[in-house]
Amino acid sequence: MIMSVNPIRDRRAERYAATRAEILAAAWELAEEKGLASLAMRDLGARIGMRAQSLYAYFPSKNAIYDAMFAAANEELLQRVKRLPKTRDPVEGLRLNLRVFLQFCVESLVRYQLLYQRSIPGFEPSPEAYRAAIEALDTARHALLACGITQQKALDAWTAVSGGLAAQQNANEPGGERWIGLADEILDMYLAHYRPTTAEETQ
Repeated sequence: MIMSVNPIRDRRAERYAATRAEILAAAWELAEEKGLASLAMRDLGARIGMRAQSLYAYFPSKNAIYDAMFAAANEELLQRVKRLPKTRDPVEGLRLNLRVFLQFCVESLVRYQLLYQRSIPGFEPSPEAYRAAIEALDTARHALLACGITQQKALDAWTAVSGGLAAQQNANEPGGERWIGLADEILDMYLAHYRPTTAEETQ
């Protein structure tokens, strides 16, 4: 008789990971309440019932907390993009990608500031934290390629257009849809300029 053996759990590692997650959740809460740049270790420790000095056992600096927040936020965007339904129409695929990105950008102003506005003096995300951001951008690149758009300048224009819509919305009407509501129209204009015209389309 063969007996199955359950793997031994590393309970210390589990507690460590759970505490890190609790710290990050509290950091997001404080950032939403007081502003991203106002995050303080003392306030963070008080929020979760820890002494500020004890936080350094989990994050060596406040910038390390920002780095973990940056990584987690980009991972959330990446997972949303990956969950998009498959479509045979490449334009519809690009449209869905844009909608997910814009919705993500306008859901949380502090998250948007952290990812796209360099609002924390002296903070630079680590290469590991940037990994999901690069993967998310690659999904947009592949959506453009599916539409026949291959030029680097076209990708640059896409990031400028999509990022510009999000920036205008957050700067002028947080929580509204005035600018992101232009997404479909702007997408059509972009495709008219950058998408190659095939022989079939001109007939």
